[in-house]
Amino acid sequence: MYSLIRSILFRFPTETVHYFSMNCLQLACSVPALRRWITRHFSARRTKPMEAFGLRFKNQVGLAAGFDKNARWLRELEALGFGAVEIGTVTPKAQDGNEKPRLFRLPKDKALINRMGFNNEGVKVVAERLRRWKIAQENVRQHKARLIIGGNIGKNKITPNEEAWKDYETCFRELFDVVDYFVVNVSSPNTPGLRALQEKDALHKILSHLQAINQQQPKPKPLLLKIAPDLTASQIDDVIDLALEVQLDGLVATNTTISRSNLLTNQDELKAIGAGGLSGAPLRERSTEIVQYIHRRSGGNIPVIASGGIFTAEDAKEKLAAGAVLIQVWTGFIYVGPGITRKICSEL
Repeated sequence: MYSLIRSILFRFPTETVHYFSMNCLQLACSVPALRRWITRHFSARRTKPMEAFGLRFKNQVGLAAGFDKNARWLRELEALGFGAVEIGTVTPKAQDGNEKPRLFRLPKDKALINRMGFNNEGVKVVAERLRRWKIAQENVRQHKARLIIGGNIGKNKITPNEEAWKDYETCFRELFDVVDYFVVNVSSPNTPGLRALQEKDALHKILSHLQAINQQQPKPKPLLLKIAPDLTASQIDDVIDLALEVQLDGLVATNTTISRSNLLTNQDELKAIGAGGLSGAPLRERSTEIVQYIHRRSGGNIPVIASGGIFTAEDAKEKLAAGAVLIQVWTGFIYVGPGITRKICSEL
């Protein structure tokens, strides 16, 4: 059924379809009977809760950052059975992101290219929305496993790199009471100069500063770092050493890639699309390699959330076998459809 719906949706601009689909789901979930039907139909019936980062996840399948940038669809995504949703990337000030079109499908490769550019409504707006969500959840829940919320934070485009640490601090403080864990994003290819912050000295300044603030809190929040798949082995070694030094709670591997190697999509089409981060099936192998490398190099002392090319339960099992504790989907959600969580969880 979804393959037919997808063939229709794929005839329209990607970003337009994204908002249209989620707004339709939002409308459906506003009717309690329909929301219950969606939950029964798409949520996995038998799931094994997972403990990670001191948090209890109702299952191992989360939704990666970038899908619900502004925390608008948490109720709807919970109904689809996700164990966690990572909102953002959120920046201190609202920004429009890059010019449209900026999100493209590569159906032959089961991939997407995006150059969104951290478009979001700003941290204060997102924090207030999360605050209302949290209050609503506390009013309706008792012993049911709740949706875990991650906060993916970044810097504004206009902020120079030498002052980036201030943007991360602003987002960290504003979101601290309304998210369950944090992910520092310095690995998106769509904000000019951002990836330079992955260099050891720049990264140390940001992470050590956030961790110092974190440890001053009565209950510190798990702090993770999201890395690019394009890092060299020596750069990954630096990240691992820094993660251990700063006592990060984990890593997210990986973000999108700037590589265009071994794609089936016509080269002329790729040139017409232009710059952006590639996600989806072509990233699966490289993402798994990095998860495995981190797990082996750190002696299993750095928990990893695996993201990249996960479409099936077999893809998920591959990541978990490589050493991941949790997985995140994004592009797979677009291609497989709303039943992806149930399909993966039923076989894990």
